[in-house]
Amino acid sequence: MFKYRKAVLIIHGFAGGTYDEEPLFFHLQPKLEFDVYNFTLPGHSTNLSSGITYMDWINSVDEKIEELKEIGYKKIYVIGHSMGGVLATYAAIKHPEVKKVVLVSPAFQYLSMDNGMSLKKVLKNGPEIIKTYQAKEVLSRALKVSVNQVREFVKIVEISQENPSKLEVPTLIIHGLSDQLVPYASSENIYHQMKCPKWLIEIKDVTHDVFRCAIVDEVDEEISNFLKKRNYRAESIRKW
Repeated sequence: MFKYRKAVLIIHGFAGGTYDEEPLFFHLQPKLEFDVYNFTLPGHSTNLSSGITYMDWINSVDEKIEELKEIGYKKIYVIGHSMGGVLATYAAIKHPEVKKVVLVSPAFQYLSMDNGMSLKKVLKNGPEIIKTYQAKEVLSRALKVSVNQVREFVKIVEISQENPSKLEVPTLIIHGLSDQLVPYASSENIYHQMKCPKWLIEIKDVTHDVFRCAIVDEVDEEISNFLKKRNYRAESIRKW
Protein backbone atom coordinates (compact mmCIF):
# COMPACT_ATOMS: atom_id res chain seq x y z
CA MET A 1 0.00 0.00 0.00
CA PHE A 2 2.61 2.54 1.07
CA LYS A 3 4.67 2.19 -2.09
CA TYR A 4 1.76 3.71 -4.02
CA ARG A 5 1.38 6.63 -1.62
CA LYS A 6 3.61 9.60 -0.91
CA ALA A 7 4.93 10.58 2.49
CA VAL A 8 5.35 14.27 3.33
CA LEU A 9 7.77 15.05 6.14
CA ILE A 10 7.64 18.54 7.66
CA ILE A 11 10.69 19.77 9.62
CA HIS A 12 10.36 22.76 11.96
CA GLY A 13 13.03 25.36 12.70
CA PHE A 14 15.44 26.29 15.48
CA ALA A 15 13.74 27.02 18.84
CA GLY A 16 10.43 26.18 17.20
CA GLY A 17 8.14 23.19 17.09
CA THR A 18 5.55 21.37 15.02
CA TYR A 19 3.02 24.07 15.97
CA ASP A 20 4.77 26.52 13.61
CA GLU A 21 3.67 24.59 10.52
CA GLU A 22 0.27 23.41 11.78
CA PRO A 23 -1.71 25.22 9.04
CA LEU A 24 0.29 23.41 6.37
CA PHE A 25 -0.01 20.06 8.15
CA PHE A 26 -3.80 20.31 8.34
CA HIS A 27 -4.02 21.57 4.77
CA LEU A 28 -2.09 18.60 3.37
CA GLN A 29 -3.42 15.90 5.70
CA PRO A 30 -6.84 15.47 3.99
CA LYS A 31 -5.26 15.11 0.56
CA LEU A 32 -5.66 11.53 -0.61
CA GLU A 33 -2.22 11.46 -2.20
CA PHE A 34 -0.29 12.33 0.96
CA ASP A 35 0.47 10.82 4.34
CA VAL A 36 1.80 13.76 6.34
CA TYR A 37 4.33 13.40 9.16
CA ASN A 38 6.04 15.83 11.48
CA PHE A 39 8.17 15.45 14.59
CA THR A 40 9.99 17.47 17.22
CA LEU A 41 13.74 17.91 16.82
CA PRO A 42 15.93 16.76 19.75
CA GLY A 43 15.97 19.20 22.63
CA HIS A 44 12.96 21.19 21.40
CA SER A 45 10.20 19.63 23.48
CA THR A 46 11.01 21.87 26.47
CA ASN A 47 14.24 23.81 26.92
CA LEU A 48 16.95 23.22 24.36
CA SER A 49 19.34 20.91 26.15
CA SER A 50 22.95 22.07 26.30
CA GLY A 51 24.00 18.52 25.46
CA ILE A 52 22.32 18.54 22.06
CA THR A 53 24.52 19.15 19.00
CA TYR A 54 23.75 19.97 15.38
CA MET A 55 24.58 16.35 14.51
CA ASP A 56 21.70 15.24 16.73
CA TRP A 57 19.36 17.32 14.56
CA ILE A 58 20.79 15.91 11.34
CA ASN A 59 20.64 12.35 12.68
CA SER A 60 17.06 12.75 13.86
CA VAL A 61 15.95 13.71 10.35
CA ASP A 62 17.91 10.79 8.94
CA GLU A 63 16.22 8.42 11.40
CA LYS A 64 12.79 9.73 10.48
CA ILE A 65 13.44 9.20 6.78
CA GLU A 66 14.64 5.66 7.53
CA GLU A 67 11.42 4.99 9.45
CA LEU A 68 9.34 6.09 6.47
CA LYS A 69 11.39 3.89 4.15
CA GLU A 70 10.95 0.91 6.49
CA ILE A 71 7.18 1.47 6.44
CA GLY A 72 7.34 1.10 2.68
CA TYR A 73 7.23 4.59 1.17
CA LYS A 74 9.03 4.84 -2.16
CA LYS A 75 8.39 8.57 -2.59
CA ILE A 76 9.05 11.05 0.20
CA TYR A 77 8.59 14.80 -0.05
CA VAL A 78 10.38 16.94 2.53
CA ILE A 79 9.30 20.42 3.63
CA GLY A 80 11.67 22.40 5.83
CA HIS A 81 10.99 25.73 7.54
CA SER A 82 13.92 27.93 8.61
CA MET A 83 16.61 25.61 10.05
CA GLY A 84 14.32 22.80 8.95
CA GLY A 85 15.09 23.90 5.40
CA VAL A 86 18.79 23.36 6.01
CA LEU A 87 18.04 19.91 7.43
CA ALA A 88 15.80 19.10 4.46
CA THR A 89 18.75 19.48 2.11
CA TYR A 90 20.66 16.80 4.02
CA ALA A 91 17.74 14.41 3.64
CA ALA A 92 17.43 15.05 -0.09
CA ILE A 93 21.14 14.62 -0.74
CA LYS A 94 21.44 11.37 1.22
CA HIS A 95 18.18 9.57 0.43
CA PRO A 96 17.13 8.85 -3.19
CA GLU A 97 13.58 8.25 -1.94
CA VAL A 98 13.27 12.01 -1.41
CA LYS A 99 11.76 13.17 -4.70
CA LYS A 100 10.85 16.82 -4.00
CA VAL A 101 11.86 19.49 -1.50
CA VAL A 102 10.16 22.66 -0.27
CA LEU A 103 12.31 25.22 1.53
CA VAL A 104 10.40 27.89 3.44
CA SER A 105 12.56 30.78 4.69
CA PRO A 106 15.57 28.44 4.72
CA ALA A 107 18.18 29.58 7.24
CA PHE A 108 21.35 29.49 5.20
CA GLN A 109 21.87 33.01 6.54
CA TYR A 110 20.50 34.42 9.78
CA LEU A 111 19.43 37.77 11.19
CA SER A 112 20.48 39.63 8.05
CA MET A 113 24.13 39.01 8.78
CA ASP A 114 26.71 38.84 6.05
CA ASN A 115 29.23 36.84 8.05
CA GLY A 116 27.34 34.45 10.25
CA MET A 117 25.72 35.02 13.61
CA SER A 118 26.98 36.39 16.90
CA LEU A 119 25.27 36.95 20.23
CA LYS A 120 26.24 40.62 20.07
CA LYS A 121 24.39 41.03 16.79
CA VAL A 122 21.41 39.06 18.08
CA LEU A 123 21.05 41.56 20.92
CA LYS A 124 21.50 44.48 18.53
CA ASN A 125 18.69 43.20 16.30
CA GLY A 126 16.42 42.37 19.24
CA PRO A 127 14.32 45.57 19.29
CA GLU A 128 13.60 45.34 15.56
CA ILE A 129 12.62 41.69 15.88
CA ILE A 130 10.26 42.43 18.78
CA LYS A 131 8.62 45.20 16.73
CA THR A 132 8.01 42.76 13.88
CA TYR A 133 6.93 39.76 15.95
CA GLN A 134 4.88 39.45 19.10
CA ALA A 135 7.03 40.22 22.14
CA LYS A 136 5.54 37.28 24.05
CA GLU A 137 6.45 34.91 21.22
CA VAL A 138 10.01 36.20 20.98
CA LEU A 139 10.48 35.95 24.75
CA SER A 140 9.10 32.42 24.99
CA ARG A 141 11.49 31.20 22.31
CA ALA A 142 14.47 33.12 23.64
CA LEU A 143 14.01 31.46 27.03
CA LYS A 144 14.34 28.04 25.39
CA VAL A 145 17.70 28.81 23.81
CA SER A 146 21.06 28.35 25.48
CA VAL A 147 24.29 29.95 24.32
CA ASN A 148 25.56 26.50 23.41
CA GLN A 149 22.53 25.84 21.21
CA VAL A 150 23.05 29.13 19.37
CA ARG A 151 26.60 27.98 18.67
CA GLU A 152 25.31 24.65 17.35
CA PHE A 153 22.88 26.50 15.13
CA VAL A 154 25.70 28.66 13.76
CA LYS A 155 27.74 25.51 13.04
CA ILE A 156 25.02 23.85 10.99
CA VAL A 157 24.47 27.03 8.99
CA GLU A 158 28.19 27.37 8.31
CA ILE A 159 28.82 23.76 7.26
CA SER A 160 25.73 23.55 5.04
CA GLN A 161 26.50 26.33 2.58
CA GLU A 162 27.27 23.96 -0.31
CA ASN A 163 24.20 21.75 0.19
CA PRO A 164 21.90 23.66 -2.21
CA SER A 165 24.33 23.14 -5.09
CA LYS A 166 24.19 19.37 -4.47
CA LEU A 167 20.40 19.08 -4.73
CA GLU A 168 19.17 17.08 -7.71
CA VAL A 169 15.42 16.99 -7.07
CA PRO A 170 12.78 19.64 -7.93
CA THR A 171 12.85 22.32 -5.25
CA LEU A 172 10.38 25.08 -4.38
CA ILE A 173 11.63 27.99 -2.26
CA ILE A 174 9.28 30.42 -0.48
CA HIS A 175 10.42 33.51 1.43
CA GLY A 176 8.80 36.59 2.96
CA LEU A 177 10.40 39.92 2.10
CA SER A 178 9.74 41.31 5.60
CA ASP A 179 11.63 38.49 7.31
CA GLN A 180 13.76 40.00 10.12
CA LEU A 181 15.17 36.63 11.20
CA VAL A 182 16.37 35.06 7.97
CA PRO A 183 17.05 37.59 5.19
CA TYR A 184 15.56 37.08 1.74
CA ALA A 185 19.14 36.96 0.46
CA SER A 186 19.39 33.50 2.02
CA SER A 187 16.86 32.14 -0.47
CA GLU A 188 18.03 34.28 -3.35
CA ASN A 189 21.61 33.04 -2.95
CA ILE A 190 20.79 29.36 -2.73
CA TYR A 191 18.41 29.65 -5.69
CA HIS A 192 21.31 30.78 -7.87
CA GLN A 193 23.52 27.98 -6.52
CA MET A 194 21.07 25.24 -7.46
CA LYS A 195 21.45 23.19 -10.62
CA CYS A 196 18.24 21.19 -10.07
CA PRO A 197 14.76 22.22 -11.30
CA LYS A 198 13.93 25.16 -9.03
CA TRP A 199 11.33 27.82 -8.32
CA LEU A 200 11.43 30.84 -6.01
CA ILE A 201 8.43 32.72 -4.62
CA GLU A 202 9.04 35.99 -2.78
CA ILE A 203 6.10 37.33 -0.79
CA LYS A 204 5.71 41.02 0.01
CA ASP A 205 4.97 42.08 3.62
CA VAL A 206 5.41 38.56 5.02
CA THR A 207 7.72 37.82 7.96
CA HIS A 208 9.55 34.65 8.98
CA ASP A 209 6.23 33.20 10.19
CA VAL A 210 5.06 32.33 6.69
CA PHE A 211 2.47 29.87 7.98
CA ARG A 212 0.80 32.58 10.07
CA CYS A 213 0.63 35.21 7.34
CA ALA A 214 -2.55 36.65 5.83
CA ILE A 215 -2.23 34.53 2.68
CA VAL A 216 -1.29 31.27 4.36
CA ASP A 217 -4.07 29.43 2.51
CA GLU A 218 -2.58 30.45 -0.84
CA VAL A 219 0.91 29.43 0.32
CA ASP A 220 -0.32 26.04 1.51
CA GLU A 221 -2.21 25.43 -1.73
CA GLU A 222 0.85 26.33 -3.82
CA ILE A 223 2.95 23.84 -1.86
CA SER A 224 0.23 21.23 -2.35
CA ASN A 225 0.18 21.87 -6.10
CA PHE A 226 3.96 21.60 -6.30
CA LEU A 227 3.90 18.25 -4.54
CA LYS A 228 0.94 16.83 -6.47
CA LYS A 229 1.86 17.76 -10.02
CA ARG A 230 4.28 15.61 -11.95
CA ASN A 231 5.10 18.58 -14.18
CA TYR A 232 4.91 21.69 -12.04
CA ARG A 233 4.60 24.64 -14.40
CA ALA A 234 5.33 28.09 -13.04
CA GLU A 235 7.62 31.03 -13.61
CA SER A 236 11.07 30.46 -12.17
CA ILE A 237 10.87 33.52 -9.91
CA ARG A 238 7.55 34.98 -8.81
CA LYS A 239 6.61 38.00 -6.74
CA TRP A 240 3.44 37.72 -4.69
